[in-house]
Amino acid sequence: MFVWSKLSASKWLDAWEDRFRGNPNFVMHVIKGGKSIRLEVFCATQKEADVIAEQFGGSIRKLARTDWASAAPAVPPPIKVRDKFLVTQAADPKELKRLEKAHPGRDLLSLPPEMAFGTGDHATTSTCLRILVDIAKSRPAGWSCVDLGCGTGVLAIAAKKLGAGEVFACDFDPFAVKVAERNMVRNHVEGVETKELDVLKWKPKRKYDVVVANLFSTVLIQAFPVITKLMKPGAELVISGILADQAWGVFTAAAGYGLGFPQVIRKGKWVTARGAWMNDLTA
Repeated sequence: MFVWSKLSASKWLDAWEDRFRGNPNFVMHVIKGGKSIRLEVFCATQKEADVIAEQFGGSIRKLARTDWASAAPAVPPPIKVRDKFLVTQAADPKELKRLEKAHPGRDLLSLPPEMAFGTGDHATTSTCLRILVDIAKSRPAGWSCVDLGCGTGVLAIAAKKLGAGEVFACDFDPFAVKVAERNMVRNHVEGVETKELDVLKWKPKRKYDVVVANLFSTVLIQAFPVITKLMKPGAELVISGILADQAWGVFTAAAGYGLGFPQVIRKGKWVTARGAWMNDLTA
């Protein structure tokens, strides 16, 4: 077994925690004094560790003797999303069949932990999924959707399974895009366009019925000029990845672009909101 490690300033703790959330082999240590943290990811092969090092730097070392099976925690319980989905990190075919049998009537979303955000267990992802289910109930089949910062692709996959027609998923991280594409095959979803791009530099040429943006607050605020270009008249917007103490700043910035959010959900320290054009809300 190999372990990737890196030292970082503690002020980036939340960012690192979110970046590796869903990977059961990620460990974070706060170093005495509280100003620094040490990050570790235990990997079965050096290739896995190399992928992380290529993205984030750090160092890799080989562990001489470790019982990998006992070190790796069990797959967490699946998550129910409304009456529609069952989200699991399991990938074993036998386990997936068992879950399907135990939960008839639900679409199973299999998202094994990899180096991309969005296995469904994080408050931001799970809340976005619930809102997407609610949105789909009020939309005719074939509605269009764009997923900004797609990570594992879970929201784009869910949109397709909820009846969306045109779906576009993008991420700044090329590895995340590859993970999303693998997950689409794994979950038998076709017809989702994926692309590696920087949303802040994007000049979109199409508009969508639903825009989902699960991004950090600072990125969201900078992305509103692009987000508004993506929204059709009557479109709905789902934003998340917002720390509670930063939410007011995000909503104030959004209002400057004509966007309002009548539904705001807080789970722990995270905020997710469902909104639209203010003109549509007052019509």
